[in-house]
Amino acid sequence: MSSPTKPTRTRSSRHTTSGGKDAGTSSAGPLGGDLLGRLLRSRDTHMSVVLVAVILLASWMVPRFLQARTMTFLLMDVVAILLMALPMTLVMVAADIDLSVASTAGLSSAALGVMVEGGVPFWAAIGVCLVIGVACGAFNGVMTAYVGLPALAVTIGTLALYRGLALVVIGDRAVANFPEWATGFVTSTIGGTGIPWISIPLALIVLLFWLLLHRTPWGRQVFALGHSLEAARFVGIDTRRTRALALVLSGLMASVAGIFWTLRYSSARSDNAEGLELTVIAAIVFGGVSVFGGKGSIWGSVCGVFTVGVINYALRLDRVPDVVLVTITGLLLIFSVVAPSLVDAWKQWRHRAKVAARAAAPTPRTGAASA
Repeated sequence: MSSPTKPTRTRSSRHTTSGGKDAGTSSAGPLGGDLLGRLLRSRDTHMSVVLVAVILLASWMVPRFLQARTMTFLLMDVVAILLMALPMTLVMVAADIDLSVASTAGLSSAALGVMVEGGVPFWAAIGVCLVIGVACGAFNGVMTAYVGLPALAVTIGTLALYRGLALVVIGDRAVANFPEWATGFVTSTIGGTGIPWISIPLALIVLLFWLLLHRTPWGRQVFALGHSLEAARFVGIDTRRTRALALVLSGLMASVAGIFWTLRYSSARSDNAEGLELTVIAAIVFGGVSVFGGKGSIWGSVCGVFTVGVINYALRLDRVPDVVLVTITGLLLIFSVVAPSLVDAWKQWRHRAKVAARAAAPTPRTGAASA
């Protein structure tokens, strides 16, 4: 009786000792490997690689791209787009859309010019412009979240409404007498680096929106809304308030973009930032935000905005006409919408093929069955 027991105890002891060590090793290995794998498969990593590749390609193909002033003008070009893209990411993750951002920026620009020209203190005029942006976003939010109209229909209407109001406020003229210190701050750079001073508050705003979407309960509510409105309402989320707040943020940041646009070009006009909503949406969809909601990230949107900015700036340096830039932006938007659907369809086809092959394969006989 002792001879069969001894090997059993030895096997059991060996299994326990080496198994525990292996378990510890294997638990660290797969976890680390899984984390690395998820990082490599994430859309944010892909977008970072795409952005670096586009910068390298532009540096190689456009000789004048590698200049000190490139960083200045490139960053200045993307500021207004990025200011609108950050809240637009929240709006689209919640399965809504805001097409009126550029018109809100134009209305804020027109109001700022008229108030400064009329002698209103500069900071008071800035405050009124921010209130205008909040009011524009709140109107979109009430009509969408509380009245129940589709965000697409509401913001198409306010796109024309806000642009028309801007024309009523300032007419077809331009106002250019803004404080020199304000325009100087917006366009000045940090020493000889070529980096605009405006990049510092812009980086803080990006961080704020990243924390808001990815590190707060409200951000998780936004994702829940995008996945399923009914399910989010069923678990107790105030869906109307969440959707309205996202649109209010969109209006507020659009007014900030309008103020920046006005001070950068020292010109308040009713058509400022006209058509910029297409570039904003194309950039964040290219960055991984789903047009159907529930997917997206702030970093992906930042990479998308900079990728589109680098492409546009490099092509402009190469004297490519503006109409071609608009065409490329439209193609980029179509590609960003169609490509994920094609990838999903290919994955589903591959999964069905694997299941069918597994079902068609002969079942191997087990030892017990054969016995």
